[in-house]
Amino acid sequence: MQFELDRLGIHNSVDAVFPPAELAAFLADLPIDVSTIGDDDIAACDAVVTLEHRDAFLDLDWVHSIQAGVDRFSVEAFEDHGTVLTNSTGIHDRTIGETVAGYLLSFSRRLHVYAGAQQDRRWDRPEWDEAFTLPGTTACVVGTGTLGRGVADVIGPLGVELVGVRRRADPVPGFGDIYANVDLHEAIADADFVIVTVPLTDETHQLFGAAEFERMRDDAYFVNVARGGVVDEPALIDALETDSIAGAALDVFETEPLPESSPLWGLDDVIVTPHSAAYTRDYFRDIGEIVRENVDRLDRGEPFHNRVA
Repeated sequence: MQFELDRLGIHNSVDAVFPPAELAAFLADLPIDVSTIGDDDIAACDAVVTLEHRDAFLDLDWVHSIQAGVDRFSVEAFEDHGTVLTNSTGIHDRTIGETVAGYLLSFSRRLHVYAGAQQDRRWDRPEWDEAFTLPGTTACVVGTGTLGRGVADVIGPLGVELVGVRRRADPVPGFGDIYANVDLHEAIADADFVIVTVPLTDETHQLFGAAEFERMRDDAYFVNVARGGVVDEPALIDALETDSIAGAALDVFETEPLPESSPLWGLDDVIVTPHSAAYTRDYFRDIGEIVRENVDRLDRGEPFHNRVA
């Protein structure tokens, strides 16, 4: 697709992740006007970089999402309007992987328990059989795309044995056994950790519900760094409250921010993080490199990188 790109707007919704002005300054050397914008300025742009969707974006030539997931956007609507939609797939592998490693180390070394005790000035040691080490444990990573492989790259060297779940049971570097989606229950049955990294689609909506938590071991931990909609949250809460599973680390939720009334805040062995598993001080630079590459590709008449629609 060819069009003239004169003005690129950095939508103020990205402020939830990084200051819009930082990305605008990073891209200031591009041969186009780059500026921060609000909703009232959208129509004056040819393209935007954004976290959130606005219907007005459909009148532009190009929209770039700072997330890998595009469940905020209607791909069909973008295609109908002839608006290019690109995403940020490929930049979250290491950051998500390190966050997941932090969760696993917190559970195994009881670090989250100590952090909670510190707030109450309590000198509490774990029971003799609570803490453990990661070598010899098994993690089932549900979704072996960029995020799943990033998780494997980080926790594999910690001694965690890795099995994966994907559409087809084809081998994936870094994983031992690979299961097809239809064999999910078999894959999660023996894992110490079940880690979800799939995108949210019609097929993955509430992929994990009561039946899946029932299949997990009662000493297993559940980790979700995908999307909240991948999980039936009431079923997860029930599994935690009845000790059907040992605990959970959750970065994403059905409703965000997580309501103060949610039982997840107060449950033992539940780690809650505010949809921030990929956040780093270099996030805006990672986004900027993708945008810069696509501006160059547009100038050369080449296909967009990470094009979704």
